[in-house]
Amino acid sequence: MILAVRLRQLAISLCVLSTLACSAQKSKITGAISGQAIYNLTQQYVNAAPHRYVGSPDHAAAEAFIKSQFAPEIAKGTFETDSFVASTPIGMVPMRNYIARYPGKKDGVIVLASHYETNYPLRDINFVGANDGACTSALLIEIAHYLRAHPPEGYSVWIVFDDGEEAIKEWSDSDSLYGTRHLAAKWSKDGTITKIKSFLLADMIGDKDLNIPREGNSTPWLSDLLATAAKNTGHSSNVFKSSTTELDDHLPFKQRNVPVLDIGDFDYGPHTAQLPDGYHHTAQDTMDKISAKSLQTSADLFLEMIHLIDQRK
Repeated sequence: MILAVRLRQLAISLCVLSTLACSAQKSKITGAISGQAIYNLTQQYVNAAPHRYVGSPDHAAAEAFIKSQFAPEIAKGTFETDSFVASTPIGMVPMRNYIARYPGKKDGVIVLASHYETNYPLRDINFVGANDGACTSALLIEIAHYLRAHPPEGYSVWIVFDDGEEAIKEWSDSDSLYGTRHLAAKWSKDGTITKIKSFLLADMIGDKDLNIPREGNSTPWLSDLLATAAKNTGHSSNVFKSSTTELDDHLPFKQRNVPVLDIGDFDYGPHTAQLPDGYHHTAQDTMDKISAKSLQTSADLFLEMIHLIDQRK
């Protein structure tokens, strides 16, 4: 009887220690990047470059803003400007992707990406894309700042700000995803693509009512891993309440057999007769429609995804 009691006490002690260990891990990941800091940076970005459609003065201002956040990486030579010229319905248009690299200790790369420009057809309305391009750019910048102070222990992490995600005239296979189509082709040609373990895309992750759906063009094991990341960080209520299939910046990499995951809430705002698609691609996509809380959730999920991918064999 005494032995049984002691064994039961030992089991309880081990359970408590296990719980404490899990809590310690959660506290290390959750909140490591401030959602308020991402929100504030989004506001700065929108103020500096509100109408960032390709070829505009604000597009150049957006590029300058992004580069201003990476002075240490530029000095070290770990920041790349990937310039190219895209054939579009309005002619040949110069575009640029930006890539910041954070070397890890394992052989392989995790890519985090987001587009940074606004929609060209909406250039004549006051469309600032607070959720659609601005907050995701700010998210990646804050993740980069975190990685600068906490270099990757596993795979290298590359932060990609891609240009030309939006259609110039009307969405089609040839009129969309200019930046990632170019980058995927370039990395396929030079062999870089074989190093990519996962391509994680951030798109529209600031919605106050955040619900990240299971996305049909994403790699199933990465979607399953996102559910685990949500559980580990306490954000399960924000993930997989619904499903969708999106044509987005992950497709050029999926087509080259790279594991991909599109993380975003595409059901943005109430759907009304005046706004059938909610706030998406309207002048209503403004700072008051996003929240620091949702940006905190998104940052937690991305950091935990890096951690979980690193643990895979």
